[in-house]
Amino acid sequence: MIFQYIILISAVIFFALNMGGSGIAPSFASAYGAGLISRQKAVALFAVFVVLGALALGSRVAKTLSSGLLPGYLFTPQVALIILGSAALSLFIANVLKVPQSTSWVTVFAVFGAALHFDSLNPVATLQMVSLWLILPLVGFFLTFLFFRGIYPPRAANFWFYEKVHSRKKPIQYLAVISSCYVAFAIGANNVANAVGPLAGARLISPGLGLLLISPLFGLGGWLINDRTMKTVGREIVPLGLITSTIVAFITATLLIFASFLGFPQSLVQLNALAIMAVGTIKHEHILAAKEQAVRKMFAVWLVAPLLAGLLSYLTLSFRGI
Repeated sequence: MIFQYIILISAVIFFALNMGGSGIAPSFASAYGAGLISRQKAVALFAVFVVLGALALGSRVAKTLSSGLLPGYLFTPQVALIILGSAALSLFIANVLKVPQSTSWVTVFAVFGAALHFDSLNPVATLQMVSLWLILPLVGFFLTFLFFRGIYPPRAANFWFYEKVHSRKKPIQYLAVISSCYVAFAIGANNVANAVGPLAGARLISPGLGLLLISPLFGLGGWLINDRTMKTVGREIVPLGLITSTIVAFITATLLIFASFLGFPQSLVQLNALAIMAVGTIKHEHILAAKEQAVRKMFAVWLVAPLLAGLLSYLTLSFRGI
């Protein structure tokens, strides 16, 4: 039993570190890609605001993951270990491939795999969650498209905007970094629960204590993972400018916090990438075409990694006869 708990703790730490490595990309890739902040400062700010977000709003999502998808009586330490291990392995593979992956997707699909094994999948909660996964990234795309269309390209109707930008560069730079911190706060509010939820479901720890202990590991994970993942979003898909990075950050973080209030795990990676692609359709269509291979790789990993997490969870439970 002690050995099982040691493995479970190791799986949680491994998962949290990988979530931090994956999460720092969509939070600070815009500011980093625009050259506004160094990697070291990005990691430090990311760590602080993830903890703040987790303590402020993380319990809502943790409750959903601990009992909303899989009945609480089916959550045992062994089931929690299999769910977390399946999600962590899938996320680790995505990080190795240098593609930001949704921590929420791999976690929820791992829970789905367990629920299918026990024939206890909650269809209403599943439909609500998948619907939100589809709707919110599209909302982010269209909000970013409409907002950015209003200020780009420069024309007589929006010339005043560019005059303000050129006369107030320093405040706008600070605003861009603040918006990245806002994204890190949103990650804490939503994604830390991916590791806490299964533990709380197995009644191994309270959601509040779990959020407090696990959220600092995100910052460590952001420090351990190299900056190639941030470059994938911030530079290889669409190189972002100063104003663009701020727009993308505020829109995606707000949508993620909205999902947190509803208590649903939501993918910041997809929210962020779709918003960036909205900018690309207006400002850099030729760049998107040139980076078509990177985009295809990103979408392929988005699809395969969650399915792998669900399959691993289902097969492991079946193999062990749980």
